[in-house]
Amino acid sequence: MASRLGWFVLGGLTAVVLFCAGAYLFISGGGVPMATSAPPLPLEKTVARLALRASIKSSLDLKNPRPFDETNLAAGARVYRENCVACHSAPGGAPTAIAKGMFPDPPQLFEMRDMMTDDPEGETYWKVTNGIRLTGMPGFEKTLSETERWQVTMLVKHADKLPPAVQAAMRQP
Repeated sequence: MASRLGWFVLGGLTAVVLFCAGAYLFISGGGVPMATSAPPLPLEKTVARLALRASIKSSLDLKNPRPFDETNLAAGARVYRENCVACHSAPGGAPTAIAKGMFPDPPQLFEMRDMMTDDPEGETYWKVTNGIRLTGMPGFEKTLSETERWQVTMLVKHADKLPPAVQAAMRQP
């Protein structure tokens, strides 16, 4: 009986070693395309979504401590214009050359208002603060203040109901 268990363990270890060696050879031989123009690998989107959901989960209940007002929305518009437009475009604007060269494509936030306004504030704040690996989305924790991150979160969360003055500010160069 003990020898059967020993053979089983040896077989399991052999399988793990062969799998790791095969994965190494596949990756080192160029089996994982790194060009932004390459199509995603099988299950790549599924694995990425699963990992992102797990990372964000603890932030979903965060609420914006800033009051919802035109001052904070205008400040969020300034932050967005200075830091986000290059990848996510301005309202009504076409994707930029930078955005066209990224993989995955960065969401054009003001063209996807319904999707963005449905996201919990804590999720958007987490993404702005931490960024998302392997997507080109940088984390702004070290470059924007907590207030600025919440202001741009507010702007995106309420993109479907921006006051005219904030809409005009968004169209400024």
